[in-house]
Amino acid sequence: MQIYLATTPENLREALRYTDRAAHVAYRVGRDGHLTRQNLLARTQGGLMVLGDQDCGVIRDAGALVREVWRECGNRGFPGVLADFEQPPSADRTAFLEALSTVLARNNRALFVPEAYGHQVPRARVLICTAISGGTLRTRLEEAAGTFGIQRLALDLQRLRMSFPLPCPTGEGEPLSGEVLSELLSRKGPGVFYSADLCARYFTSTGDGESRFVLFDDAGTLRRKIQMGNELGVGTGFLMYPEVSDLLPELFRRGG
Repeated sequence: MQIYLATTPENLREALRYTDRAAHVAYRVGRDGHLTRQNLLARTQGGLMVLGDQDCGVIRDAGALVREVWRECGNRGFPGVLADFEQPPSADRTAFLEALSTVLARNNRALFVPEAYGHQVPRARVLICTAISGGTLRTRLEEAAGTFGIQRLALDLQRLRMSFPLPCPTGEGEPLSGEVLSELLSRKGPGVFYSADLCARYFTSTGDGESRFVLFDDAGTLRRKIQMGNELGVGTGFLMYPEVSDLLPELFRRGG
């Protein structure tokens, strides 16, 4: 599996110490519907473009935006684009992604889209988040493969750090920062266990009259998720810097 490390320009130098597969979090669709680039050095070549839609206006001219993205991919030698679209699917975004996927596929380049766009953009590869809190990860991936085809899947290796109240009838947890998780582990010294179903570590903690169930990833669980993806035939995965900045020596070999 090819593992890309998604990073902003200010962290690119550090990321490249561990891998030459960078995904550049430096692009977004502007409020005018055109491509904008932030702080990426002129000499930067290779890796993937990460294109966000935060604060994006309506994409009124999908063809123009496709041409702008394609021109940037050619100038930078990008073999593909990851559409980090956080807004719900809309007609204008779907039309743009479908047009972009056609151009990229015609030129043997890849487009990665969120799962919500998987059916609307059939030429694109589909990001499946591995940070789950219920069921089993293998079933999750096998069901996604049944829906989209294993050759279309890519792993979004989001680092899981969540706290859940006990009991938790809604199934909804609260995200934890790395600092809070480290403090809990240090102060409470809980027994930590491994869930083979979730490919995550967990412990329980009691304080202020409340019991909590905490799920989290470390280098070992992320490697296991990558291994599971390899076993199923998934070709690509993405990690996010700085989520895994403290794990880079364990997750990557130099230049790997």
